Amino acid sequence: MVSLECFFDCASPWGYMGFLNLQQLASRLGVEVEWKPVVVGFVFSQSNPGVYLNRRIMTAPLKGLNELRDLDRWADYTGIELNNPPRCGHPVNSVRCMRACIALQPQGKLVAFAAAAGEALWRDGRNLREDAVLADIARSIGVDPAWLFTAIESPEVKERLKANVDELSSRGGFGVPTIFVDRRHMYWGNNRLPLVEDRLRRAIRAPVAAAS
Repeated sequence: MVSLECFFDCASPWGYMGFLNLQQLASRLGVEVEWKPVVVGFVFSQSNPGVYLNRRIMTAPLKGLNELRDLDRWADYTGIELNNPPRCGHPVNSVRCMRACIALQPQGKLVAFAAAAGEALWRDGRNLREDAVLADIARSIGVDPAWLFTAIESPEVKERLKANVDELSSRGGFGVPTIFVDRRHMYWGNNRLPLVEDRLRRAIRAPVAAAS
């Protein structure tokens, strides 16, 4: 059985895009994704604090401009509507949104909620920090907002989010999306999905070759 893990944050444009595109990739190959919600700002604080310094001093402006163009090109290539920056401004505090993903995971509604949350932010420009926005997203997937707001304040959910951040940092991760194949092959970023697919195909073929 091939293992496929993805650490993601809806408030990252690359994280949102990678979240959607990995679903399609995994579906094509018949592989289940183990989703691990994080808050990318917490990851930066632990293992990649230079991100904030680079933003302040604007190092390599031409590189930054090209990365924005790549974001638009990937969105166009994959058919994802993504308006960057969103109307509500960026960065967005996604702590409660990502806790909601964790709370909904046992019910099998993580993917639906995260997809709707990413769409609300990156298509419609709505702020994921606002309770009214989270409530609308919950209702859109058939979840009672009152239940969800109680769930995301539980110590268990808060600890799970922290544990995911700690795990990603301890395994060498520094941003989102970060994808692991068979727990040891790490790939960072939506742009590495072709490499993820190659590794998955190799892993899927390996047991067959060994048995023949």
